[in-house]
Amino acid sequence: MRKDIHPDYHDVLFHDTNADVFFLTRSTVKTKTTREYEGSEYPYYPLDISSASHPFYTGEQRKTSTEGRVASFNKRFGAFGGRNKKADTDSAE
Repeated sequence: MRKDIHPDYHDVLFHDTNADVFFLTRSTVKTKTTREYEGSEYPYYPLDISSASHPFYTGEQRKTSTEGRVASFNKRFGAFGGRNKKADTDSAE
């Protein structure tokens, strides 16, 4: 096997900031900050989302609307782009 071709694989402390959960695993990620965890100092990498806070894994799925996207769009913005229907019928006569 060739030497010096593999990345540095070491213990890294990941922090899910949404759920405030720390977990220690091995990774090749490069970090500039370190943090102490269970008596040892590890490279520290904050995360926005992980399995501890993702709705798929936590079972807290958001309810989606039963109406379609087009109907929702027309409900919100239908009055802005359309012409006045009464004016259209008056001009046709």
